[in-house]
Amino acid sequence: MFYFDPNELPSKDNGNELAGFDLRHDYAGGGYVGATFVHVLSSGAPYPKAGAPPAILPAARNGTNTLNIYAKSNPYSGALSNWTFTTDLAYQRNSDIDLRAWAGRVTAGYTFETLPWSPSLTIGYQTFSGDDPTTPRLERFDPLFYEGSPSAWATGSKSASTFLNSNVKALTLALRTKPSPKDTLTLRYAHIRANELNSPIQFGQATRVDASGNLVSGVKDAHLADDLFLEWSRILNRNTFLTAGLSVSFPGDGIDEVVGAGASTWTGGFVNVVFNF
Repeated sequence: MFYFDPNELPSKDNGNELAGFDLRHDYAGGGYVGATFVHVLSSGAPYPKAGAPPAILPAARNGTNTLNIYAKSNPYSGALSNWTFTTDLAYQRNSDIDLRAWAGRVTAGYTFETLPWSPSLTIGYQTFSGDDPTTPRLERFDPLFYEGSPSAWATGSKSASTFLNSNVKALTLALRTKPSPKDTLTLRYAHIRANELNSPIQFGQATRVDASGNLVSGVKDAHLADDLFLEWSRILNRNTFLTAGLSVSFPGDGIDEVVGAGASTWTGGFVNVVFNF
């Protein structure tokens, strides 16, 4: 069971308080199955609502309930011996604002044990519902707080700074190799699209005034971005770990249409050293 009050920036502190539980069974081979329930005890965080014009629902997160069921396969034998599968399914509800939202993810990974560097290839698909502008109900999924690395729930690499797991879906590929026992090299790709057109992306991205003077939100073309991310990790010693990466995000037609011209390619890099004491 858990309770937490996020340590948010004073300028963006919405008074979030959440509580819930996680129930999980781990199998001897490394597989597991579990369920997490989260209830928002109090919050001043608003929700965007699609429409013409789009609206903001104040303090809408307050009272939201989320149930997440998740699983990972145990090692198989025979023809499936090198395969690993995972799945997540989340359902969100808030009767006070007529919210019904959902999210899901599946992955399948294969390890080429007989090849040099022991490469493994993982394909995944994840989707987070957006608000349908043609219905009075709110269908936008609220990602709450989640681990935002590309190996977990992040939608892309650079794009994860903009598309925070609401009204987006992504097809992902990851190729992971081990050139040495201390080195890991991973190349990731993500193709990112919007679930609902003319509906807020994450919170309020792409909200703008059109040529007719009307306030509109979202995108008219579902293609948001294509991401590439190359990451290198090295174990320097038992207490020190080095990670470096390069990433690039290519804007899709949906983003180009919003800015009215070809949007710029977004690049970045990082070096990270972790010391464990």
